[in-house]
Amino acid sequence: MPLTLTTTITHTTTTTFMADAMGWLAGLQQADSFFPGGSMAFSWGLEALQHAGYVKDADSLAVFVEAQALERWASLDQGIVCAAWRAESFDAWCEVDATAEAVTLAAPMREGARRLGRTLADVHARLGLPLAAQIRAAIGEGRTPGHLPAVQGAIWRVLGIGEDHARAISAHTACTGAVSSAVRLGIVGHLDAQRVLSGLRPQLAAVLDAPAPSLDALWSNTFAADIATMRWQRHDARLFAN
Repeated sequence: MPLTLTTTITHTTTTTFMADAMGWLAGLQQADSFFPGGSMAFSWGLEALQHAGYVKDADSLAVFVEAQALERWASLDQGIVCAAWRAESFDAWCEVDATAEAVTLAAPMREGARRLGRTLADVHARLGLPLAAQIRAAIGEGRTPGHLPAVQGAIWRVLGIGEDHARAISAHTACTGAVSSAVRLGIVGHLDAQRVLSGLRPQLAAVLDAPAPSLDALWSNTFAADIATMRWQRHDARLFAN
């Protein structure tokens, strides 16, 4: 079955503004922590770093979130999101997804990205999105791993969300996921979590003002979180899956 990555709005009175508004509203829905995407089950190494004593307050949390945003999301995940958004066939999208699998070295991070991708595809399939059902079936058959940024890019395009808007949502959800994990772990309260997000906004805006990296230029530099996560997966007493 061919993959269709276009959005058709059938109402005869639809204007360009309405189409843009539909995309923005869809984006806000995806970015809302109320959306059941499964991200609350993952800390992306934060729990392990807290246990090791590296992240213990707002200042050290800000360092962690900045590293995740600028040395993982900006240099790797956003490239996957954009390549997946641009994919014009299901086979092309699978190649992007395979790249995401290959460049995610830490096993807990790979499994976390797969689980979140499966969850996102499943939620949208249940909401009636044919592409999501196609991705969910391919994951279930073992034809593709279904990494989160790859699933995000494909599904968000079909929802009418533009490429730049999609990577902004991806950045936002990555950062809010990290600070919400910190709140649940008792590292900071809600106000300090918001201060961390606000402090990172100028740097993320600069990243979004530049082109996303191509698939052959992806890199990440979050070794401390990766190593801590690999160590922490052996512990039975965990709040988060990774």
